[in-house]
Amino acid sequence: MSDGLRARIRAGDREAFAELYESYARTVYNHAFRLTGDCSVAEEVMGDTFLDAWRTRERLEPGDGTLKPWLLGVATNKARNANRGIGRRLAFLARRPAPAPVADFADEAAARIDDTRRLAAVRTVFGRLRRGEQEVLALCVWSGLDYAQAAEAMGIPVGTVRSRLSRARARLRKLADQRLAEEKKEPPHRRGEVQREAAFAALPFQEFQEDPR
Repeated sequence: MSDGLRARIRAGDREAFAELYESYARTVYNHAFRLTGDCSVAEEVMGDTFLDAWRTRERLEPGDGTLKPWLLGVATNKARNANRGIGRRLAFLARRPAPAPVADFADEAAARIDDTRRLAAVRTVFGRLRRGEQEVLALCVWSGLDYAQAAEAMGIPVGTVRSRLSRARARLRKLADQRLAEEKKEPPHRRGEVQREAAFAALPFQEFQEDPR
């Protein structure tokens, strides 16, 4: 983006705001979708986010830093208001039909199937995390904010982001392991359904163990 974008937006420059939209619309939509699990709600959240950002542009602090934390902070609040039942919304993703896997039974393919089974388990249990844990994972892991930026977006101290993210990762890992153990006890026909669902689960959730730096 061009230099001085923040100052231009604060001054009400519509071309500057259009530049901001072009740069971050997809990022805001993806973040909203992860928190709501519904594409139509995510689109509404994205629109409301940029509308609110324009209305409150004069509150922007001066400087040259990225506006991504500001936008994602607005989007997080909009998503929270749009859907208080985040867990129920996200749960449908694990049940969404997915294409049948391509027939490939090489050792490498078997390893990929194991990975996607775990991703399916992660997606299934993600909605069982606390709201704050879901939000910090969405901001730090999938939207790529560092600790300071996530703290700015959520309006909480950096130390809280660190501890919340650590707890969220540990909890998500534990719940995913439990889910995988449960799947082993399910009837063969149900295990087949889980394998088909796994293809859809292989989305950005694969990064849930990585540091946001």
